[in-house]
Formats: sequence, C-alpha cells, structure tokens
Amino acid sequence: MRSRGFAAIAGVDEVGRGSLFGPVVAAAVILSPDRPVRGLNDSKLLDADRREVLSARIRERAVAWAVAAVDAATIDSINIYQASRVAMRMAVGRLVPAPDFLLIDAVPIDVGLPQRPLIKGDARCHAIAAASIVAKVHRDAVMRVWDEVFPQYGLASHKGYCTPEHCLAIRKFGPTPLHRLSFEPVRAHCRFPIDYNPQMQLFDTAGAA
Repeated sequence: MRSRGFAAIAGVDEVGRGSLFGPVVAAAVILSPDRPVRGLNDSKLLDADRREVLSARIRERAVAWAVAAVDAATIDSINIYQASRVAMRMAVGRLVPAPDFLLIDAVPIDVGLPQRPLIKGDARCHAIAAASIVAKVHRDAVMRVWDEVFPQYGLASHKGYCTPEHCLAIRKFGPTPLHRLSFEPVRAHCRFPIDYNPQMQLFDTAGAA
C-alpha cells in the first residue's frame, strides 16, 4: 500500500464476538515502519503473557493506536455483526493522526476511507495482528474487572465465552445484566425482559506516539 502512496495504514480488528458476556472490543493500529515490533501474530495463537508484552510494545512504538467497545445491550439491539462493525469504526475514528488506508480482518466498515478486508487478516498482516493483540489484551483486562463484580461466573478465566463452567454458572445463577441476552444459552435462562437495556461503561482508550 505504501507503494501506492498511502502513508498512514491502519490495521483494524475486533475481539469478543463469540462471547456470551460483555462488550465486543475493537482496536485500530498504525504501525511505525521505523519502530517495528517483532513477533506479531494472530492474538489467538499467542499465550497471555506474550500478548501482554507485545501489546505494551505496540502501544509504545506505534504511530497511533485506539480502542473502542460496544456494550452487551447494543449487541442485543443491533446484532453482533453490526456491533463489531460499529466498534471498529469507532476505533478508526479515534486514531490521531487519522489513517489514509485500512486493512481490516474480513469485515468491511462504513468509513470514508479506502480499505481492504482480508480473510484471516490477523494471521496475514502485521497491522491487523497488532490490532487483534491490543484489542484482546484490553478486553481481557475488562473481564478481570467484571470478574470482581460477578465472581461466581469465572469471567477472569474464560473471558465470557461459552465454556462448560460459564454455562453452568448461567444455569445456576441466571444471567447478569451484562450478559448478551439475545445469545443462547443466555436467553434460555434470562430473568430480565428481552428489551432490558442496562448501561455499561465502555472502557475506551486511545494513544499516539
């Protein structure tokens, strides 16, 4: 892309799409060609300690980075696909300086910028991999915070995903207001009206080198 004259190329990705609890989180990262980060890969292929190290290096060395989240109530309202696109669009909009081209993991987003969605982009593109790492580390931190509020669900260990431990807790205690009430098996054990619309802090951050 740089050979075509683009100077600020942002990688964009989201995490938490399949979770039963909490927000979907997106990140956008403009990597610096002069301050490379070695070892970038799909966040799912890295262990937690390695992700933490790489996320810190990305945030330190990137030209710009930003994170945004869309909460469970909005996910229930507009569906997870659209919520993921909203989160990615919000993250891109917070980059300073603004990007002039986007590389996105699979899903196109509604912004007035040239872009290229890449299937399995987090495994093929360093900028998308960087975004996936920053988003994953951020969301995991959010899940640890909510684990202190709802300790009976084990959120710090499974991060809200559909594990046997999590499903058992939902059956035993019922969903919290921050579970995605439109998702199974949450919906089957819902104690709230389906149009229940709790407010949730979004934990949004951004930074620039």
